[in-house]
Amino acid sequence: MTLKVAIAQMNSIVGDFAGNRTKIAQFARRAAAQGADVVLTPELSLCGYPPEDLLLRKTFYELNQHALEALMAELSDLKDVHVVVGHPLLRGEASFNAASVIVNGKLLGTYCKHDLPNYMVFDEKRYFTSSDQPFVFTVKGVKLGINICEDCWFQHAPMRARQAGAEVLLILNGSPYHVHKQHVRYDRMRENVLLHGMSLVYANLVGGQDELIFDGNSFVMNARGELCTQLRHCEEDLQIVTFDGAEPRKQTFEGDRAVEVMVYRALVLGVRDYIGKNGFPGVLVGLSGGVDSALVLAIAVDALGADRVHAVMMPSPYTADISITDARDMAKRLGVKYSEIPISGCFAAFNGALAQAFLGREEDTTEENIQARIRGTLLMALSNKFGAIVLTTGNKSEMAVGYCTLYGDMAGGFAVIKDIAKTLVYRLCHYRNMLSKIIPDRILTRAPSAELRPDQTDQDSLPPYEVLDPIMQMYMEENSSVSEIVSAGYEEATVQRVTHLIRINEYKRRQSPVGIRITHRSFGRDWRYPITSKYRE
Repeated sequence: MTLKVAIAQMNSIVGDFAGNRTKIAQFARRAAAQGADVVLTPELSLCGYPPEDLLLRKTFYELNQHALEALMAELSDLKDVHVVVGHPLLRGEASFNAASVIVNGKLLGTYCKHDLPNYMVFDEKRYFTSSDQPFVFTVKGVKLGINICEDCWFQHAPMRARQAGAEVLLILNGSPYHVHKQHVRYDRMRENVLLHGMSLVYANLVGGQDELIFDGNSFVMNARGELCTQLRHCEEDLQIVTFDGAEPRKQTFEGDRAVEVMVYRALVLGVRDYIGKNGFPGVLVGLSGGVDSALVLAIAVDALGADRVHAVMMPSPYTADISITDARDMAKRLGVKYSEIPISGCFAAFNGALAQAFLGREEDTTEENIQARIRGTLLMALSNKFGAIVLTTGNKSEMAVGYCTLYGDMAGGFAVIKDIAKTLVYRLCHYRNMLSKIIPDRILTRAPSAELRPDQTDQDSLPPYEVLDPIMQMYMEENSSVSEIVSAGYEEATVQRVTHLIRINEYKRRQSPVGIRITHRSFGRDWRYPITSKYRE
């Protein structure tokens, strides 16, 4: 006898109980129409993931319970289809990260998560209580156990399911994306299937939630650790997997893609969901004629469509003619609304107003920052007037060492490439141009510059990005010491300089907009260094 399990790789919205309930029902009906016996949804699919401190509000659980009951009634006509739904559960004063099985309009049973992650972006011990009770149910003679996300990264919860008779493990996941995460998932899941002798079905959430990206990439693995199928990257998907007893049949699926492809799709998804789920009518991008703003503009158009993107060029006395030409060219290629607002008059007015206060002092970065702040003010004024949100264009390399201006180029609502190193910015641009030539060649070949003083380049103030980026990665993402970085072949003076800049610019990063996370350690939830600190290595 065959068993058909459907993976509902869905995009939930935190707190949208009615919308999420409707989406679960739609996925369940589509799956039932294809003969599914079991429909597996992601972790906390009914309320969205992660709800964070909404889980501290009692009404959140009450709304969840109403939605769960409504979903049971809505699915009562799907005869013998078992729908596994992730949701929070309140029992007395204890709350749980739970998964319930609904069949024929009734609750068959509920499993509560055992292993609660409390590292990196996770804070589940702040909200949930751990449970040690397995839950196994039988469909068409196959015994199915349930685990939730972190459970299957360790041995205890899968072992308990196996001891209770489970032959196949159904795993609900809210596993956020970072580069190379999928192979980490394979390795950890393979350890458990080989140890416990169970096939598994791994259903992962898809969608953007503030800085987090959930990439989907749900998959099925047999008891020998062989991959049997995989769902799409950064897209909603529904796939039926046929089991012969506890053995899943192998299916064709899309294999690995280049890092640039995966990251670019994640960034597009992040922009689309942040703008869409929060109801912004469109976005504003300060277009400089440089590579960072070019990449952000391309992502914005791919995410939202040209009609919802407004590019604004704000030339100063130091803006090169080729920058204006390239900005116009790119805006034309993409078909976005394009405006030019020169800032020379504003800059002169600021300098005039400050002339007496600055009397006797030479020009320095103060005057450079005034230009950036004028641009930030103009973009925010347009945002205020028309409702579109400003997408900032600073990259991770700049954020790390403070090569950015508070209330200037940092001003905005969403930082698209905040976690993208400068060297990766170029790789992503080249990838996007392979799809269609939208970024002018000169933007990719000329030396990067903030154009805030005559003949300025980034390398006047910083080491080459080919040197800065790996030092930043080792120190910030891998927690390497200065001596370890020097041992890897980098000049000690340069390492000391870069790490010093990272340390002293924490106060700036705390004031930057939320931005998309694509590495295992981004500035924000992953990086919690004190601003006030005398620590030195």
